[in-house]
Amino acid sequence: MLKGRHVIEPGNLSIQEIDEICDLADQMIVDSAAFSDVCRGKLLATLFFEPSTRTRLSFEASMLRLGGSVLGFADSANTSTTKGETLADTIRTVASYVDIIAMRNPKEGSALVGSQYSTVPVINAGDGGHHHPTQTLTDLLTIRSLKGGFEGHTIGLCGDLKFGRTVHSLAKAMSRYKNNKFVLINPPELEIPQYITDQVFRPAGIECVQALRLEEVIGELDILYMTRVQAERFFNEQDYIRLKDSYILDKEKMRMAKDSMIVLHPLPRVNEISPEVDADPRAAYFKQVKYGMFSRMALIAKLTGVL
Repeated sequence: MLKGRHVIEPGNLSIQEIDEICDLADQMIVDSAAFSDVCRGKLLATLFFEPSTRTRLSFEASMLRLGGSVLGFADSANTSTTKGETLADTIRTVASYVDIIAMRNPKEGSALVGSQYSTVPVINAGDGGHHHPTQTLTDLLTIRSLKGGFEGHTIGLCGDLKFGRTVHSLAKAMSRYKNNKFVLINPPELEIPQYITDQVFRPAGIECVQALRLEEVIGELDILYMTRVQAERFFNEQDYIRLKDSYILDKEKMRMAKDSMIVLHPLPRVNEISPEVDADPRAAYFKQVKYGMFSRMALIAKLTGVL
């Protein structure tokens, strides 16, 4: 039973619960009109202390498509945090008005702190370089829809594996399923955190391969998950400039890939996927956006208890 629960990281959801959410999302994809009134009278707050386009609008579109309403902010500069109000007090206040909260904050652990003061479900919409569970649900629904299931895949994670919260969350989620292998493609400065290796891959017996060049391994992959190098996570601009174009996926590299491989990206992209790849049928990142709305619709319906 998911009603009333917080979702702070992918581990908060069991494999069975993920399947239930994906099953409900599949029903919504087939006949979204059948669910257009299930959240009437429910109110979602979107508290975005950090810029976002897709995630915030996806949450808002999801609640509106379920017949509910939305309030919130997309710029913390217009809130009482500028007066020194604590996150705890903001959450306590907003929870008095709404039925569910989606929050993004640049500080790692902020969503967990918020959930400790909230009387309604809190969904982590991204906390710094830590977690992004609804992006993971989006990725999982996309993988299940396009690849037929969650098991037996060789998954390439490419780009910023150090700060990329979507990568960390997906690694945790896919490590729970059988016979998956990870290929980590990154410059030495952007290696995946040691805790992912020690606490996720190793206990699950996951096979991991490290690569410096995408061309060397792209032919082995079933799923290629591209990420951008995030300027906002760097303290030194020179380091960002040096690393930002480390990996660029283009037509030439796609020729080396399997016909059945899919390319995912949490977006926004900068230079890491050339626009010429968009027309390739294996490019699934804009399909991924739509799957994201349906996965959030299903999660909201489950957490509010309407379905």
